[in-house]
Amino acid sequence: MTDRDPSVRVRFAPSPTGPMHIGGVRTALFNWLFARHHGGTFILRIEDTDQKRYSEDSIHLITEGLRWMGIDWDEGPEVGGEYGPYVQSERVDLYREWADWLVDHDLAYRCYCTPGRLAALREQQIAEKRDPGYDRHCRYLTPEERAANDAEGKPYVIRFKMPTEGATTVHDLIRGDITFENTQLQDLVLLKSDGFPTYHLANVVDDHFMKITHIMRAEEWISSAPVHKNLYAGFGWEMPQIAHLPVILNPSGKGKLSKRSAGFSEGGRKIPVLLYEFQDAGYLPEALVNFLTNVGWSFGEDREVFTVDETIERFDLDRVNPAASIFPVEKLDWLNGVYIREMDPAKLAQLLMPVFTKAGYEVNPEILVGAAPLLQPRIKTLNDALEMGRFFFVDPFEPPAVADLVQKGMDTPRTLDALEKALARLDALPDFAAATQEAAMRALIEELGLKVGQLFGALRAATTAQQSSPPLFESVEVLGRDESLRRIRLALDVLRNA
Repeated sequence: MTDRDPSVRVRFAPSPTGPMHIGGVRTALFNWLFARHHGGTFILRIEDTDQKRYSEDSIHLITEGLRWMGIDWDEGPEVGGEYGPYVQSERVDLYREWADWLVDHDLAYRCYCTPGRLAALREQQIAEKRDPGYDRHCRYLTPEERAANDAEGKPYVIRFKMPTEGATTVHDLIRGDITFENTQLQDLVLLKSDGFPTYHLANVVDDHFMKITHIMRAEEWISSAPVHKNLYAGFGWEMPQIAHLPVILNPSGKGKLSKRSAGFSEGGRKIPVLLYEFQDAGYLPEALVNFLTNVGWSFGEDREVFTVDETIERFDLDRVNPAASIFPVEKLDWLNGVYIREMDPAKLAQLLMPVFTKAGYEVNPEILVGAAPLLQPRIKTLNDALEMGRFFFVDPFEPPAVADLVQKGMDTPRTLDALEKALARLDALPDFAAATQEAAMRALIEELGLKVGQLFGALRAATTAQQSSPPLFESVEVLGRDESLRRIRLALDVLRNA
């Protein structure tokens, strides 16, 4: 790696207002990859200043979700660091200090406008077909008016004085220079009346004091970039380099992928949107990391499957495409299947254990270890194993109906006769290995003049009660002689009673 720079410091700063959205996870991943590529520092910072939407469980969901993804942080909650605390509600005094500093230096002002006045102003602007926004009323109060408001104890917010002429240009590492006309920019609130900062003040102050060198955040924050640049200039601080990551679109390509995207796509399948939904759906973290890296970034060499270490080796912002990226869920299914097939079967068995137990099955670990390599090449998600492999653990086992036992070209008496003879042959085998079973059953097919599917299909139905399953005799071997023969006897009872 030729471009190591240990001074690189980046942060992921989620708001604990609910479960993590997959777009936020992608932002965290890109920041983490960038830090690891340069040998720098990745910081987790919790931006919990929106107290109305704060969710106490969210911080745990964030930290556990990142750990599940393999994204570790060098500084932050549960880790510490010399620039903490890393939870914004514990830094309120710092924000107040610097908001007051801006007021004292005539770079910000106290706004005493009531919610009623702001609502009436907005209604008037809409009625007059003007762009809604604050009219800077309190920016031009006289010192006497300000003193009178303070003497009355009127509540206030602190607003930043944006320049009203000229333009503000922000250099984006992905998009190049972006220029904003200052006449179109608002005097945004920096400090709310409850003493808590808005995002604009808190993230600028924190990024400065935490020595952040690069900011990678979602595209929707582009409109706030000129405010932040002017804030840095007002404080006299150097602004970190900034990059806005491309938005992620719905699988249809119509609209941003959001919490409202949850539901069914055109293909009739549920679209996971929140990180825990991907976990619950049976996706592997390694596959999800590989997949998200591909959404907006290119590894090159026309490769779509690559390890985290390979990604870290070549991760840079030059490979990020600023255009919006479609969220191809079908590709994630394929990629997840690739990772499952390459996994050690013993590890797969460990991952499948909670899938089956959560579904209510009592799992025999020895059978699961034997079943895992049979399921492995046939599933795309861990949850797929439920439908294909539940017959290993279902209790009580319900034998199939006559219609499922009797195969094409057969009738009930012939099926009964074939299964009776198959039972006797299987019971007499010296061992119950798959190859031994198959050899005996193929010999029986020859003797009875049957087609392979007629006997094998009946045996599959009898032992699994499913239309499809992993390879028949390997599955029967895993079930074991006693259980397999017991199930065939149950099927024979069904046929005799027909």
